[in-house]
Amino acid sequence: MLRMVRIIPIATTIAMAIMSTACSSEIYVRDGVTDGDTFYLAPRAFEDDDPALQAWVAYSLIKSACQLEIGGQNPARASSYGCEFSARQALVDTWEEYQLHQHRVENSYLDTLSRVREAGFLDEYTVQYFGRDDWLVPAEVDVDSFKQWQREHLRRHKPETRIIGSWNYRMR
Repeated sequence: MLRMVRIIPIATTIAMAIMSTACSSEIYVRDGVTDGDTFYLAPRAFEDDDPALQAWVAYSLIKSACQLEIGGQNPARASSYGCEFSARQALVDTWEEYQLHQHRVENSYLDTLSRVREAGFLDEYTVQYFGRDDWLVPAEVDVDSFKQWQREHLRRHKPETRIIGSWNYRMR
């Protein structure tokens, strides 16, 4: 007997646990830039259980929650090694969880990122492709070793970032 099992999207579960905000159709702009102090999850995140999309939902939620924790006048612009690394880690975790349950799930970027982590270079990947001068990076992050590995394994690689939601200013 074939039994169908519906996997509850991990990112959707995280979304409900972290944020219970409604998505506003209005976009607030400050200084000509759409960002803000509140992250709104796109309705599509709750409606579409595509594994790649749900992996990016997990990334978006972890990163935005971390940015809110950092704070500042515009949390949407906050950036740290820890935020980006934790979000990338959640991205790969969510993707690999889907792959365990849905064997034919493929996404070239997410599959590549899984291989980067498997090789032990997710920290270095994060710094190399997304790093900023003001980041505090752990001393054990070995970007030079990663660059050697990268030459052989990541030829013509294009890093990706997909945010499933938007930053806006909360109406007070």
